[in-house]
Amino acid sequence: MTKTKKGFTLLELLIVIGILSILSTTVVLVMNPAQLLKKARDSQRMADFNTITTAIAYYITDVADAQDIGSVTYTYSDVAGVVCTLGGASRAVDTYQGVFTTAGVGWIPVNFGSITGGSPIGSLPHDPAAEASTGNHYYVYGVLSATDLTFKLITNMESTYYSSGQTGDVETNDGGTIDTLYEVGTGMSLTVTTTANCFTDPGV
Repeated sequence: MTKTKKGFTLLELLIVIGILSILSTTVVLVMNPAQLLKKARDSQRMADFNTITTAIAYYITDVADAQDIGSVTYTYSDVAGVVCTLGGASRAVDTYQGVFTTAGVGWIPVNFGSITGGSPIGSLPHDPAAEASTGNHYYVYGVLSATDLTFKLITNMESTYYSSGQTGDVETNDGGTIDTLYEVGTGMSLTVTTTANCFTDPGV
């Protein structure tokens, strides 16, 4: 008695390949990996801003002469060359833009090392898309009043989920002065004008 080997026919293989192709295409369309990456970077931006505001609040509380949180003359950013119109005036580029040290000479001019027990953060955060940026993704730090210790952090969300008017909109509902940017801080009345070289210039 001879045994016959059983296997898939060509037609069955083509049907299976066709079903797998449809399923993989559906998964890609539903999951949208590009948007998931953008959403993850937006989550990092919110976490970074929370870290910075907490560290500055700690600095103001702990350091007796905490008067230097920045100057109203400068635009501070984690990317060199960014100049924003903040508070109705275009500010000069700060010397330490793009520098991430916490010793008071980084893009946030606060000496976190003067806090009792040392700096609560190892280095200043950096926008997760800044290196590959088209000019719209970086962090900006502005001071409303150095004497009143009021400041604002500004960035631009890139996912459709967290952006203005979307499901998880954090830009419109952050209490800031502009609905298309994410703003946090103690000086929320600081105005931001999105002009050339400030969240609109692709050359940055």
